[in-house]
Amino acid sequence: MRSRRHLVLLITGLLVAVLATSFVVLRWDSADRIATAVSALAGIGGVGVAFWAALPAARSGVHARETGMARARGTGYANSGIDAPAGDTTPMKASRTGDATAGDGGQAISGIVRRRR
Repeated sequence: MRSRRHLVLLITGLLVAVLATSFVVLRWDSADRIATAVSALAGIGGVGVAFWAALPAARSGVHARETGMARARGTGYANSGIDAPAGDTTPMKASRTGDATAGDGGQAISGIVRRRR
């Protein structure tokens, strides 16, 4: 499992399956007992989903790798990696990015830059 959220869903599913199997094996004959079993399954499922929803989601992040060359001329801008807003907190990684060259007052970045927009 990659995260606690997946683990909670797996455990909830297993509990529901075990209870459902138990109720089938017992072969209850009255409708009120079947209604009780269905209510129990729904209650356990609801609690599991509530725990799952309360856990924070994992952020996958951004990765730039093996990018090509970038060139800027004049007042141009070139980036061979990642260009993100200044307040962005997304996990970022750049590896083996391409060459970035600038001429005549241009700006070139090879890697990660977080700048104001």
